[in-house]
Amino acid sequence: MRQLLKPLRLSARLSAGLLILRLVAGLAFIFHGYGKIQSPFGWMGPDSDIPGVFQALAAISEFGGGLAWMLGLLTPLASLGLVCTMTGAIWMHAVVMGDPFVSQGPGGAYELASVYLCVAVLLLLAGPGRYSVDCCIFGEKG
Repeated sequence: MRQLLKPLRLSARLSAGLLILRLVAGLAFIFHGYGKIQSPFGWMGPDSDIPGVFQALAAISEFGGGLAWMLGLLTPLASLGLVCTMTGAIWMHAVVMGDPFVSQGPGGAYELASVYLCVAVLLLLAGPGRYSVDCCIFGEKG
């Protein structure tokens, strides 16, 4: 498990880019997850077909994952949770609700969830970079 959490050895330039990405995307997820974490088992409303446990997992992954990304703490685990959550969000918008990729007016879209999914996959594969708590705790690979 320790090897999984050990970040790749990356250049200072690439690590700085990952830090900026983690801070911005992490803050966005904290804002997205804040309202959900206030009512984790019912944030989708009483008429939702989604079980409360899955709503809670999404709330925790967004709020907690955003905080973890900002710190660069347990980044692969946070990224995996966010990959699952964004995959579910894309499925709900694209398949279940039939929303377009980009909305041309009122209504939903799955563009933003797709961008967040790509960021989560990048951080899952590349890791947080050298400017992270993961690097301080676990060191670097290579």
